[in-house]
Amino acid sequence: MTKQFAQIIVDVPTMQTNQPYTYIVPQNMVDSLMLGMRVTVPFGARQVMGFVVGLISQTELSEEQLRPITKILDLTPVINTELLSLSSYLAEETFAFRITILQTMLPSAFKANYERTIKIIDEVDEDVRERIFKGLDEIPFKSSDFNDTDIAMLLKLRRQHKIEVTIEVHNKVKIKTQLAYQFSNDIAFLEEELEGLNKSAKKQKIVLQFILGHLGETWAKKELQEVLGLSNEIFNQAAIKKWLKKTQVELLRDPFRSEVQPTELLKLNQQQQEAYEQVVGASDTHKFQPFLLEGITGSGKTEVYLQAAQHVFEQEKTVLFLVPEIALTPQMVRRVKGRFGAQTAVLHSGLSDGERYDEWRRIERGDVKIVVGARSAVFAPLDNIGLIIVDEEHETTYKQSDNPRYDARKIALWRGDYYQIPVVLGSATPSLESRARAQKGIYELLTLTERAGDAKLPSVQIIDMKETLAQGPETNFSNELRIQLIDRLEKGEQTVLMLNRRGFSSFVMCRDCGYVPCDPNCNLAMTLHMDTHTLKCHYCGHEESIPTVCAQCGSNRIRYYGTGTEKVEAELHELLPKARVIRMDQDTTRKKGSMDRMLQKFGNHEADILLGTQMIAKGLDFPDVTLVGVLNADTSLGLPDFHASERTFQLLTQVSGRAGRAQKPGEVFVQTFNPQHYAIAYAQKHDYEGFYRQEMAIRHAGNYAPYYYTVQIQASHSEENQVAMQMLKVAHWLRLHADKNVIILGPSPKPIAKMRKRYYFQIILKFKQRHEMDKLLQELQYRAQKAKGDLQLSIDRDPVSFM
Repeated sequence: MTKQFAQIIVDVPTMQTNQPYTYIVPQNMVDSLMLGMRVTVPFGARQVMGFVVGLISQTELSEEQLRPITKILDLTPVINTELLSLSSYLAEETFAFRITILQTMLPSAFKANYERTIKIIDEVDEDVRERIFKGLDEIPFKSSDFNDTDIAMLLKLRRQHKIEVTIEVHNKVKIKTQLAYQFSNDIAFLEEELEGLNKSAKKQKIVLQFILGHLGETWAKKELQEVLGLSNEIFNQAAIKKWLKKTQVELLRDPFRSEVQPTELLKLNQQQQEAYEQVVGASDTHKFQPFLLEGITGSGKTEVYLQAAQHVFEQEKTVLFLVPEIALTPQMVRRVKGRFGAQTAVLHSGLSDGERYDEWRRIERGDVKIVVGARSAVFAPLDNIGLIIVDEEHETTYKQSDNPRYDARKIALWRGDYYQIPVVLGSATPSLESRARAQKGIYELLTLTERAGDAKLPSVQIIDMKETLAQGPETNFSNELRIQLIDRLEKGEQTVLMLNRRGFSSFVMCRDCGYVPCDPNCNLAMTLHMDTHTLKCHYCGHEESIPTVCAQCGSNRIRYYGTGTEKVEAELHELLPKARVIRMDQDTTRKKGSMDRMLQKFGNHEADILLGTQMIAKGLDFPDVTLVGVLNADTSLGLPDFHASERTFQLLTQVSGRAGRAQKPGEVFVQTFNPQHYAIAYAQKHDYEGFYRQEMAIRHAGNYAPYYYTVQIQASHSEENQVAMQMLKVAHWLRLHADKNVIILGPSPKPIAKMRKRYYFQIILKFKQRHEMDKLLQELQYRAQKAKGDLQLSIDRDPVSFM
């Protein structure tokens, strides 16, 4: 008798349970249990859920030390072998518990209570029908109601396609159903009924003849009415006469309800064609090859993606298509569905639990070949992937900000390596890390330097707001921008205005010369703290008093900087009372689908001006937008983060790209207090390569990424003194044990030092070898978890924000 043991990750997120526990597989489960299934196991005095991550025939542990699995919870695996391997890699990469990773990969419906139904769909033994099904065709399935022999029999019947299992999820999500008719399959009875019909019963004859042609089939009421064009009354009569019976069938929720017009392939220009051929060449030779597709805004990157996807699609393979945020998903889904129709599934956090669960099952069952979605879609349970696309790869939203802190780009590359396929990272302004990898030859660089359809890049004017404010009262609009807004309104053309919001961090800036006080150690903008009346650096802890006079020009007009969208909208209405304005920010786009509705409204020319925050900078393609205004280019330069210049350059280049995308030429006006800053000067010329060279030199001098790897250790506590004291101990312990070449900065309060009644401190580590601190950091995590009390500690590798 073959012994089998299962290795199980239990649903108890602690350091001790991060490794699998070994359990005995009872003999009657040996043929049924598979990797990726969920099971119930005894853990201490209680029963917990667990994932089967390994099956072995031998163990060094004695059987006296082991306990058997209690129940199998799934009839098929919910996590495939590829995603199981990925979960192991991610647990180490993100310093997270493996159980947390496994649960992140699944829709939340799997964390709820659910009821399964088993239905007989083919002949089964009379004994099985009576003993297990109690003479019924369909019964609820609760594993606790069946003994192990019956479970084994059900698994066997499922493999033989004699029964089918459907899951109805309670609490969080329910399977949506619709009325349907199941036709009788008693041919003799139906033919007899047909012969006995009156000649006048023409409609009943149509129904009967149709049933005879589709014996035993189940048709949704809506579909049947469309095919036969008959009323409810006829079908009700047919039910009374037992020609058919009423039933309920599953109706998959469609998260993207609007009709999409099919689109044709566009002719590629020479650069697009070369990029396309490189990508499909790697696909045809089954080669893992990351490509960085660096294409200016409007250069037709999406068309290259779609045609490469079509090539892979025709080879019966699947495609994973990531976009950076929910806001961009509807537009991209429209373009993908225009080519691939119902073969497209959508996954993002804006879906309801039910919609997400239904889309996940369509993918898992193989009903769709292309998945479009935001960050979490990278876990889509696709098989046989042939191409992965990461659009706007520079976007920070690909990184999860809370536990588990995974980066969707890295997972895309991991899956690409697993399947040995091309992964295309696309952007007009690639992240410095990706561009540096392309320079080293780790990624293959593909460039598109011309706009599709002979459109031209817009001209960019830089407006010095110091002069505007010197001439009159405080305003958000320079004279130059005001004149252009009036001109576009008269011509019936459209304008996009972006207000560069900074989130929570405040900074000080001179209104006469644009100077922002920087920390002497890190050369980063310092954050204003009104409670202590100081400026602080949140990397190294340097602190100084708020200046009353500018250190650069001697002016006393040095003060807090910031403004909001509502204030700008009010000023717009005063300036242009006839202009129709759509304001898009977090407040106005909170409701589901509201952003998509606003963009469609703007696309239909129901507004003249679209005013918004960073969310309007990317992906929008409106032919009548000929003017883009950036109201405050400096605000992201003032962030206490070494990415500040890079983010400013990316944002200005991306938002400039919204103008002049069709035949009408576009103009961009950028208002700033720092017209000489290199990020703004290079954005004016659309010069990514120039910016890249200068920013890399600055990063090299400051020991920042991509020359150094960065880890952020963050801790919080309900008492400020406690978190400060504990983080001082952590920093001391790290300095004792880390290699002398590791740079340790802090501890210091975070820029947003208090949230939800908790105080936050951070330590920044910088080092040369990617994994050189891993063992030390894992030990730190273990020690922090063992320590009793209110302290919460987290570790973030390659943080995208230090806020």
